[in-house]
Amino acid sequence: MKTFGITFAAVAAVALALGSCTGKTSKEIIEESPKTDFAIAGQWRLENIVVSDSDYVRPSEVTPEEEQYVVFTDTTYSFHTNCNTIFGNYTLSGDSIKLGDGGMTRMACPNTDSEQILVRVIPDIQTYEVQNDSVIRLNGKTPAECILLVKENNIEAE
Repeated sequence: MKTFGITFAAVAAVALALGSCTGKTSKEIIEESPKTDFAIAGQWRLENIVVSDSDYVRPSEVTPEEEQYVVFTDTTYSFHTNCNTIFGNYTLSGDSIKLGDGGMTRMACPNTDSEQILVRVIPDIQTYEVQNDSVIRLNGKTPAECILLVKENNIEAE
């Protein structure tokens, strides 16, 4: 029993020493941690969908007469293109986001550029970045791969 107490004290001392090596207070560490209180729920305009530098779609240029957007509820997402809807569940953890497998409507339309590229990018989305609570960048597996979303104050979530 005596060796257990000595071992425990040694381990505790090492842990305390290692924990203080950063020179930062617990408040500073908490402030640097990814924020998880951001409210992604709502409607966001699809600004840009990118696979690579040469493979991307800007929905406003493809179909300027039709709004293309995504709606997030507390647990679900639904991308509304000029033709079809892609939907499923999502999870957030820190700055990580996982857009789960879901479904898609299959209407025939003259231009399906946005949905074709979304189907390729959605499974690769891994993290998100927020700017001023009004712009979200959903990041894929590669640095170029992303979906850029813009919050519009005059649009309410469905």
